[in-house]
Parts: sequence; C-alpha cells; structure tokens
Amino acid sequence: MAGMAVNIAAERHRMITYTKPPHPREYRLIFKNVDREGWDASIDCYLRDGGYAELKQAMGMQPKEITEEVKKSGLRGRGGAGFPTGMKWTFIPPNNTKPVYLICNCDESEPGTFKDRYIVHQDPHQLLEGMVISAYAVGAHTAYIYVREEFPQAALILERAIEEARARNFLGSNVLGSGFDVEIYVHRGAGAYICGEETGLIESLEGKRPYPRIKPPYFPAALGLYMCPTIVNNVESLCHVKHVIRMGGDEYAKLGVPRNTGTRLLCVSGDVRNPGYFEIEVGKLTMRELLYDLCGGPKDGREFKAVIPGGSSAKILRCDETYTLKNPDGSSRELTFWDIPLDFDTIAACGSMAGSGGVIVMDNSRKMSWVLNNLNAFYAHESCGQCTPCREGSTWMKKISDRLVSGDAAPADLTTLESVAYQIDGQTVCAFGEASSWPVKAIIAKFRDELLADTRADAAAEPHNPEAAAQRRYLQPAR
Repeated sequence: MAGMAVNIAAERHRMITYTKPPHPREYRLIFKNVDREGWDASIDCYLRDGGYAELKQAMGMQPKEITEEVKKSGLRGRGGAGFPTGMKWTFIPPNNTKPVYLICNCDESEPGTFKDRYIVHQDPHQLLEGMVISAYAVGAHTAYIYVREEFPQAALILERAIEEARARNFLGSNVLGSGFDVEIYVHRGAGAYICGEETGLIESLEGKRPYPRIKPPYFPAALGLYMCPTIVNNVESLCHVKHVIRMGGDEYAKLGVPRNTGTRLLCVSGDVRNPGYFEIEVGKLTMRELLYDLCGGPKDGREFKAVIPGGSSAKILRCDETYTLKNPDGSSRELTFWDIPLDFDTIAACGSMAGSGGVIVMDNSRKMSWVLNNLNAFYAHESCGQCTPCREGSTWMKKISDRLVSGDAAPADLTTLESVAYQIDGQTVCAFGEASSWPVKAIIAKFRDELLADTRADAAAEPHNPEAAAQRRYLQPAR
C-alpha cells in the first residue's frame, strides 16, 4: 500500500511541471500548485485548474454533512496541537443564538516553520475556498485571516484574492445562489509570537493587548471573539477541508496511517544538504527517510546529532536514542530514533511532538549550549508578560544560558536553570510556559555532560554583571 501511494504521488508529479520538482517520495495535495510552472495566484489561473469546484459541491450539502465528512476523514489540526478538526467544530453549543466566527490562524511565528507562507503567496484561493466551506459548515457569516506582521506581501495577496473571489460570487451575499452569506477580512498582527495562541490572537483581534485567556471557561468554541462561539483553525488545516470534500472523508482517511490521516507539510531547516519544504503522507516516512532520502543526509564530514521535530517548542530528540513504546495489546517494542514514523502519536510517545511540522536539524558541529541560548533568547523576548513564572522565568533562563555560552557559568547554574524550567512548566495561563521550558528541560536532560563541560567550577565566586561587581565592594574588608 505504501508503495502504491508513492507511485500515485510520482504519477501526479509527472503530470504537472514544477520549477522546483518535488521528491518522488512526496505526495503533493496542499502544495500541488506551489512552485508549479506557469502557475500564478490569480483566480483565473485557479479556476482553470478546477478551483472552487469543491465549494460548489459543498453548497449542495447540509452543514452537518460537511462536518461529518471532516470527522470521518480523521483530519487533525496542523497548527501544533493535532486536535481533530471535525470534533473541534462540534464544540459550538447546540442551542447557540449568538453570531459564530471563523478565524484562520496565519500568524506563522514558530521558529523552524515556513509552510503557510508558501500557501498564501502562491495558492491563496485554495485557502479561501477551504475557509468558505468551513464557514458554511460551522454557520459563520464573518471570518478573519490573522496574518503575522512580518508577512506584508501575504496580506496584499490575500486582499487581492478576496476581491477576486467576491467579484465571482464565491464570497459575499448569497454565495453561488445558495442563500449563504459570508465575508472574509484580513487582519495584520503586530509582530507578537503569543498571537499564535488562539485566545491571545482573539484578544489582539478585539484590539486588546494579546494576553491569552484562561481555559476554562474561555474555550473559543463557546466564548471566543466578542464572547461568541469561534472556531480557530490553521492555514494548512483549512486547505485540507477542500480536499476532504473532493475526495470524501473515507477516501481521504486512506492517506497516511490510522489516527494520523492525510498529508503533512514539513519544513526542514538546519544542518542538512537539502533543507526546504516537503509534503508527505502522515506516518508513511521515517526520520531516516526524511533526513537521508528527502534532505540528502548531513553535510560533508559531519554527523547528525539531534533534531527538534515540531518547531522550537518541541522537545529535542538525540539521534542515538532508543525508545521503548507500548503496543495496543500491552506488549512493548524498541524503536530507534531513525525508525520513528513521522506521525503525531509516535513522536509524542517518544517524548516530543509533531507540532507545526518545523523540523530543525543539528549536526555534530553545533554546541548545545549555543542551541539552548538561542531558544532561550527567543522565548525571553516573546513572553507576553501576563504570568509571573513565564515573564520572570524566561528572562532568568536566558541570563543563565548567556553565562553558559560565554564560559562564565558554574556547574550549579545548570541545576538552577533546570529548576526554573520546572517552575514555569504547567504554571501559566497558556502553553507558552511549556513552549519555553520544555526545550530547556529536554536539552539539559539529554546533553548534561556536554553542557557541564562548558562551565567552570570557579565561576560561582565571580560576579555575573557590573551591578553585582559594584555591590561586591561592600564585602571587601576595610583597609
């Protein structure tokens, strides 16, 4: 079956000419038109390729039928959490009398992730078609695309695509004569990573400081935008909805593996020969196949050392690790890092997460103290400041790792750093606490000896900054 999927994918690629040909092991579904020769982002080009046919099909269905197809497809959110998309849609209260909103999360800020930008830049109408179908399914007449501030060109492309779609009656009043009305608006963020968190995004959309909300009670499906039911989905997730309608839920579920269906966009960066984006069937490739077959292996004279498999907030995995996993019948099996299938569940069972699909690769030229400090600097800068453990702790972790990379850290600083990370984890309103602390906990746990080698036993007696040095004069004996 896996071989058949590869052959079908290869056949699809032969029928389309690409300026950057996909790897034969890829299965292009969402990225079918990315880097396609002769392709542009206009609605005319999209319509010539059969665009909006699925919207016409969906308008002939009942909203509940669309939701059922999405549930049957097994589609899981592609933004990070991997929650079943169809199930999320059903969380809207059945007796709701308030307006329902749909939000597309295009605040692609997770380090190592760069897939949604390509969809918006090269195939915006695929996203709009998926959004209109999804809005119809959940009963939303107003939808927003929240675009990160660093995507100015993407915002312009989306605005133009929305105008084109409205002119052809794919948006606006009485869409395709169905009696359904929907408007889509583009909202640009202001450069805050925290707005990738759905309730922080909603607060920002309302014009407030993006402080994430406490859940419960503020689950967006019940109390979201303007305290109304709101569905927040990722760009990639919404694009998949169009293909679920085209293929049917049962047929779509044949892609990938059980509980991990469909295709997945992976963004590979770091120390590989061929970094870039790849679309694969979920769970059909292993880490070895991704890094060696698709990415060409390590650079000359180097060896792979570690991988962050799902964006910077995912826990790091060593390339020499072996895992003991439980089988459904209760027995156990051994699995090496290289044999990990790229699906949500197995990566989670190995102690990390598939996350946003940002695969960050490090070889043996990388010092883990530098990696740790790089991550800490990012999270210290991006904390929204609402929760004390995160606001203070992320800065403390950055200061300690600063000392580590400069050679001024004492061995005890590692213990302190680890302690701070544990005191952040689980103590914050949103998952930013985990995002900032998990990399620290994992890197220390798996590379403790290497980090200790970057410390100095005598560093504990030295002041760590000019202020401390100035205060130290009071400890000197009088002369």
